[in-house]
Amino acid sequence: MASTSADTASKGGKERASELEQYTIEQIPLDQRHGKPRDLFTIWFTSNLMPLTIVTGALTTVLFGLPFWPALIAIVLGNLIGAVFMALHSAQGPKLGIPQMIQSRAQYGVLGAILVVGIVVFMYLGFFASNLILGGQSIHQITSAISVNWGILICAIVSFVIVVYGYDLIHFLNRWMAIAFSIVMIVATILIFHGGLPAHFSSIGHFSWGSFISAMVVTGVLWQIAYAPYVSDYSRYMPPEEGTRKVFWYSYWGVVIGSTGPMLVGALVGIVSKNASQVAGIYELALGFGWVVMLVFALGIIDTNVLNAYGGVLCTITVGQNFREKWFPGAKARAVVAAVFVAICLVLALAFASTFLTSFLNFMLFLLYLLVPWTLINLIDFYLVAHGDYDVPALFSKSGGIYGRFNWGTIGIYLLGFAVEIPFINTTFYEGPAAKALNGVDYSWLIAIIVVSPIYYWYATKRRSRLGKVHTTTPVHAPQP
Repeated sequence: MASTSADTASKGGKERASELEQYTIEQIPLDQRHGKPRDLFTIWFTSNLMPLTIVTGALTTVLFGLPFWPALIAIVLGNLIGAVFMALHSAQGPKLGIPQMIQSRAQYGVLGAILVVGIVVFMYLGFFASNLILGGQSIHQITSAISVNWGILICAIVSFVIVVYGYDLIHFLNRWMAIAFSIVMIVATILIFHGGLPAHFSSIGHFSWGSFISAMVVTGVLWQIAYAPYVSDYSRYMPPEEGTRKVFWYSYWGVVIGSTGPMLVGALVGIVSKNASQVAGIYELALGFGWVVMLVFALGIIDTNVLNAYGGVLCTITVGQNFREKWFPGAKARAVVAAVFVAICLVLALAFASTFLTSFLNFMLFLLYLLVPWTLINLIDFYLVAHGDYDVPALFSKSGGIYGRFNWGTIGIYLLGFAVEIPFINTTFYEGPAAKALNGVDYSWLIAIIVVSPIYYWYATKRRSRLGKVHTTTPVHAPQP
């Protein structure tokens, strides 16, 4: 039984965090809305203070071979640019009160959206498995009595338990961890510098524009766009009156600051550490403080994997709801789906542990090529065409209502966006002819923006005019067990 608006407003964050979240993919009723935009700063700041962010930053100097200062500029610019897309998606949450990928049904049709939802589920699986490997390594660094595999299992179990409780516990934990994680990261950075850097450390490496732009794309643009499919999942409970501007800026600066700092540490460690593992390298460079850093890393892995599992569960339920129109599952279904999701990720973590860094780079680049057309279509539709007004009940109907089961026009534009990227792709397993001609510079994401944006805006405007005026309404579905 849902509580009244007064009951919801009177509850503190700690009290709500101890309760099982009952909603999953359905629209959050207005009397259940709560939270402040500042909560978005802590969740996106804290979720980036983890080994995977550091490993991503290390790509700039380890794989792309850049000197430290060009690597620093690439990381900063990439995050400043990429976070714009991420924060615009986050600002959609309070307006509609639904998960991000449910809203994609308005662009692709209720069944057509399965294409992009499936891609996003793959993304969650990849990030969760990647993080489990680093979490296991962090715990093993703390005590060799716990193997990497057992460390992976510990991280997976704790993440699962938090996902079962859901939205409010996730926000509550991040508010407290933001302070502790910040202190530890600052101390670790000071110790790394204090430990003595080579006098010539800033000149190690070789600059090229191809490496610089590719590094900027991978560590910034792609990293932030990878958040885009699920950021509004963590703002959807907030009251609509909080407004778009505050939600945007708290999300933007939280993710920019949270990502940039650890990535810069990673770029530095990639240069000065002799250890092939960035996690082990940080443990050594942080001297006697290394075990504290590893503990925080393990907690950061768990925190971030909670977000991945929570989003993956919502997307999986989204696919299932396509075939059971009146199915609006609650806490029990979330627990069951989460258990299956975590089990799959454990298998993936063990399978890719030995070739992690190269596999991770290829995985990240693959995400970029698939997610850029999606994020363009979604943002153009929401902000420039629909202006946030959608027929929400139609998004949950089997027929799709005014949006239909398949929107072949949008699906075609999405596929076109991916197709035009292919000649410009530059990865370790494939380099397109255009990328070769440009000395390895990867402009695929920019080409997709140039092609997709005007075509989709023209198509969506014409389609919207046929639909007529659409009003946002609030259906209230009681969550099922």
